[in-house]
Amino acid sequence: MNATQCKMARAATGLGLRELADMAGISPNTISRLERGEELKPATVQIIRTALEQAGVEFIAENGGGAGVRLKK
Repeated sequence: MNATQCKMARAATGLGLRELADMAGISPNTISRLERGEELKPATVQIIRTALEQAGVEFIAENGGGAGVRLKK
């Protein structure tokens, strides 16, 4: 998951920084750092991704059109 995917996923689900941080059990500053493009530990990125997936987001791998997100059915 990259910074843009995180922002898109939050927008799609309507989650604020604090809400996502609470769901993931991490600091809102950590979410902000990821969305600014700062490098985080892979385990931290996975925690955020898992929280977004539980909120109904599906991550789309880069397939020639760029990586993205969509809401699960």
